[in-house]
Amino acid sequence: MPRLKERYSKEVVPDLMKLYQYKNIMQVPRLDKIVLSIGLGEAISNAKALEAAESDLTAISGQHPVTTRAKRPIASFKLRTGMPIGLKVTLRGEHMYAFFDKLVNAILPRIREFQGVPRNSLDGRGNYSLGFKEQVVFPEIDYDKIDKVRGLEVSIITTARTDEEGRHLLELLGMPFVRD
Repeated sequence: MPRLKERYSKEVVPDLMKLYQYKNIMQVPRLDKIVLSIGLGEAISNAKALEAAESDLTAISGQHPVTTRAKRPIASFKLRTGMPIGLKVTLRGEHMYAFFDKLVNAILPRIREFQGVPRNSLDGRGNYSLGFKEQVVFPEIDYDKIDKVRGLEVSIITTARTDEEGRHLLELLGMPFVRD
């Protein structure tokens, strides 16, 4: 059992039950999944970009990514329906807890001049999105082997009903929010 999952059941659940007066343990918000995604507009003209981003995302997540495709054509971007425009990986269970632990304790502190993550990046339903300008902040990526610096989005999906519940859950799990 990952140490974060153990911490969730021993510390976070009792704290949230007391704070929000939940009557049942199943009402307590929990992490549902983490989705890592890379948008690749350049894949329209450069097919190699998809392969390079796929190897990066596989190294970061430990899982094989799924190709996302265009849903509708956009003539000004020379984009047709069905063209590959990105990659995504969904982490659940043990992989999700291990990745979240690595994100909070190893990756975020490595960022130069890191002050904390923004408090207001929640979507209204307790889900948190975090964007990285470059994939090289992850220790699995070898800087000398990348062809281009790409952005990466990390979406943390929770079962929380409100932003406040989601923020409290993430704070108790160790997410380093910016202090007001």
